[in-house]
Amino acid sequence: MEHPILFISVILQALGLPVPHTLVGETLLAKLVSPHLTYTWLVMAFLIIMPKLTLGKLELVPNGKQNFWEVCVGGLETYMADQMGPQRAAMMFPMIATFAFYILVANLMGLMPGFMSPTSNLNITLGMTLIVWVTHHILGLKYHGIKYINHFTGPMVALIPLMLPIEIISNLARVLSLSIRLFGNIMAKETLLAILFMLYGAFFGPLPILCLGVLVSVVQTMVFVLLSILYCQGAMEHAH
Repeated sequence: MEHPILFISVILQALGLPVPHTLVGETLLAKLVSPHLTYTWLVMAFLIIMPKLTLGKLELVPNGKQNFWEVCVGGLETYMADQMGPQRAAMMFPMIATFAFYILVANLMGLMPGFMSPTSNLNITLGMTLIVWVTHHILGLKYHGIKYINHFTGPMVALIPLMLPIEIISNLARVLSLSIRLFGNIMAKETLLAILFMLYGAFFGPLPILCLGVLVSVVQTMVFVLLSILYCQGAMEHAH
């Protein structure tokens, strides 16, 4: 929609700041307060403040709140260790965990009236994808040096003219597939919810789609995290 009904627009108007009526705004200031950026800052604030409010002082015998965070963080760390090994998982955990919690909260945020998911903007998903894409190539060069090229040349010298273009195109396609998959699913969820809210009101009409939206939000977070792990793990493995 050209004029989204977002609570952040009311705050910007009260502060005398421009209210963007497009996805990225027209002036530099409007770009800085575009919805996908302001709601990204809101997600960041949530992820910083909520653990501090709920955790308090860490206990040797955890309570319910500490148990929740230990299950979330420990479960992701254990999964990564199963996929990559403990040492590599410890190295990659800060980046992957940041993406996991950010994407999950950002996806779910759009289910609340007056809010939007930052991940429904291609700029956000493309930015995260480029970080993963560059990182997995850096890891490949770190672990294999110049021999990293073997990941793209195939098992035989005779196949290099055939395999090299295919592997390069396939690798570049990861940028599009990883970013557009997340963006497309979340954008579709928000568009459908907006239509249902306008047609049926804010109560029972959109309820089935809200439930489906929760599922889509969780699944898309898992897909992005899993593919990020696989890309990085594949770059660190020897070429076959």
